[in-house]
Amino acid sequence: MSLADAMTDLLGRVEALDAIETVATFDADRRVLAQDLVSALQVPPNDNSSMDGYAVRVADVTEPGKVLRVSQRIAAGHAGSPLEPGTCARIFTGAPMPAGADAVVMQEDTIEVGGDIHAVHIQAVPEAGQWVRRAGEDVTRGAVVLAQGERLSPASLGLAASLGLAHLPVRARPRVALFSTGDELVMPGEVPPEAMKPGAIYNSNRFFLRTLLQRMGCEVSDLGIVPDRREATLAALKSAAEHHDLILTSGGVSVGEEDHIKPSVQQLGSLDLWQIGMKPGKPFAYGTVRRESGKGAACHFIGLPGNPVSSFVTFLLLVRPFLLKLQGVSAAGLLALPPATLLPAHFTVARADKRREFLRVRRNAMGGLDLFPNQSSGVLTSAVWGDGLVDNPAGTTIAHGDPVSYISFADLLA
Repeated sequence: MSLADAMTDLLGRVEALDAIETVATFDADRRVLAQDLVSALQVPPNDNSSMDGYAVRVADVTEPGKVLRVSQRIAAGHAGSPLEPGTCARIFTGAPMPAGADAVVMQEDTIEVGGDIHAVHIQAVPEAGQWVRRAGEDVTRGAVVLAQGERLSPASLGLAASLGLAHLPVRARPRVALFSTGDELVMPGEVPPEAMKPGAIYNSNRFFLRTLLQRMGCEVSDLGIVPDRREATLAALKSAAEHHDLILTSGGVSVGEEDHIKPSVQQLGSLDLWQIGMKPGKPFAYGTVRRESGKGAACHFIGLPGNPVSSFVTFLLLVRPFLLKLQGVSAAGLLALPPATLLPAHFTVARADKRREFLRVRRNAMGGLDLFPNQSSGVLTSAVWGDGLVDNPAGTTIAHGDPVSYISFADLLA
C-alpha cells in the first residue's frame, strides 16, 4: 500500500476521544480544545495608547511647533479626565485615551517647554488615530477566538488568558501502552557494554518512542520488553487493551518465525494494514485488539518496525497524525505531512528505489542539502545528524542540484 493510501485508511479508522477534562490554562500547552471559546468582552476594552507620548486633539495641532499645556498625566490602568481643548495629556503605553483626544504624539516628536509652565512643543502634525489602539481591534465581544479542535500553543494560551479564562476544556490525553519485543534487547544500565552477549543490543526505540508519545500529549504506560514468545505477546496485548486507547509496539511485525505480533493481534482482534511502500518503514501494522471485559470499543494497535530509523520515521509520518486525530485535532493541515520546501540537493542518488524513500539530510551553509552517507534503517546516527527528510518519490533518481522536497524534523515534531 502506498503511504498516501495508508495514511487515508489509517485516519479513517480513528475518531476523537469522547472524554473532556478541564485544565488550568497554564497547563494546557499542546492540548486540544474541546469547545469553541467565545469572548465575553472586547480586547482591548477601550481605546488606548500604543506609545509613550502625549494624547492630543488633532484640531489643536495644525502646524509643527504648536505649544500645548499638559493638563493631566495618564498611566496604564488609570482613567483620565476629558481632555480640555488646547491642552494635551501625558500618556503612557497601554493607558486609556481620555475623552476628546483622537491621536497620540510620541515622546520623540515633542520638546518640553522650560520654566514654570508644564507644556510641550509638538514637533510633528499628527493624523487622527495615530498611535491609538482601538477598542475591540484584537477581539470583539461574542467572537469565537479559539475553535474546537485547535491544538493550543503558547500564543493561544495568552489569548485565552486575555479573555479572563483561567481554565480550558480540552480533550482527554490518549492512554498509550508501549512495549518492545525481542530477546536481543537489553536496557541501558542493566549490562555494561563489555559484558553484552553476542547479538544483544540496547533498546534505543523505547527511549525515543516514549519521548515522542509524551511530546504528543499522551499518558504513556511503559510495559518494557516482551520476550519473543507467543504466550507472552498475547498476555501483553490482552492486558494493555483493557485500559488504553492505543497499543504501540516496535519490532515483531515482520514475517519471521520469531515475529509474534502479527498472529497475536489477528487472534485477539483484527489486523487491517500490513506493509507500506515506503523506505524506511515497510513493516508497519495497524489493527485492533478486543477488550476481554467487553467495555468500550476495541483498542487501537499500531506495530512499528524494529529497526530504529524505520520506527522513528514511521512514527513521525503515520503515528503522529493518528494521535492528533485521536485527540480531536480538526485542522486538515496537521493531519497530513507538513508542507515541503524545495531545496537543491548537494548530493546524488544514482539508483532509484521502487518505494517512496525518506532520506535523512541536513541543510548546509550554501542553502542546499547534504545527505547522510549511510541511509541504512539501523543507523540512528542519521536522524541525530540530520535536521529533516527528503521525500523522494518511488522510481526517482537525484542529480546534484536537483530541487527536492525537504520536510524538517522541527515541523514533524511540533
